[in-house]
Amino acid sequence: MDAQQIRFVIFLTIFILMLGLESIIQRHPTVDSKISRLRINLALMGIDIVVVRLFFGAAAFGTAQFAEERGWGLFNYLQWPEGLETFLCIVVLDLMIYIQHVVLHMIPFFWRFHIVHHSDLDLDVSSGLRFHPIEIMGSMLFKIGLIFALGPLPMTVLIFEAILNGMAQFSHSNISLPERLDRLLRYVIVTPDMHRIHHSVEKRETNSNFGFNLSIWDRVLGTYIHDALKSQPQIIIGVNKFRTSDEVSLKSLLMMPFRKIPENYSLFPEKKIKSGYGDHID
Repeated sequence: MDAQQIRFVIFLTIFILMLGLESIIQRHPTVDSKISRLRINLALMGIDIVVVRLFFGAAAFGTAQFAEERGWGLFNYLQWPEGLETFLCIVVLDLMIYIQHVVLHMIPFFWRFHIVHHSDLDLDVSSGLRFHPIEIMGSMLFKIGLIFALGPLPMTVLIFEAILNGMAQFSHSNISLPERLDRLLRYVIVTPDMHRIHHSVEKRETNSNFGFNLSIWDRVLGTYIHDALKSQPQIIIGVNKFRTSDEVSLKSLLMMPFRKIPENYSLFPEKKIKSGYGDHID
């Protein structure tokens, strides 16, 4: 199998597993039709795949092959052991994805597209696939730049992409983990309960827990929140302005960045926020 086939098999396996677990150990009550949301989120993913293939071809994996052939990038220059290089590249790439996520919340133009992801009325495995095509294109450009700078092995990029995709599905999934297990896992990785806080309508909660894979970045850089204002099953997910099915239809999501959207999402310290912790994203 080639790289794309391997990624697809990993994606499909995790997607089906999480979908099954959500029906058995659901954590948060649903407020919208799951079937309708699955159709919309999978349709967005399909559009994103077509856009990436159209504009970037083999994308990140192809970029790594191109850089390796020409000896471009830090690790192609250093020639360190492959195991060490793979580990360091995955950690650095994860940090940069964390930083990218923070920037998406900081800069109004980027938030216009990222709000499509946050507008989901529920949070489940399909939410990890819900991104506007223009955001995906910007994210891919950022990732390509990182790969040219770092020069990771193509296999390293494949591993990282598989981890990122799998963790996005896991962290967005609507599953209930034992409290002790969740607490232990959070020392290393992002859990569904941790990331669900990030999708809260509360401003301070939306601007926390930015990580996708490793939880260390939120802890070290001061963006970690352990508990939301409400208990996990009572967290209100989404954006207050978009609360009906029509407002989050596929057509509406594609046009959402070009409409008037809420920009009340400040990342400034709490003392600079007029209304404090209880502000909503509306």
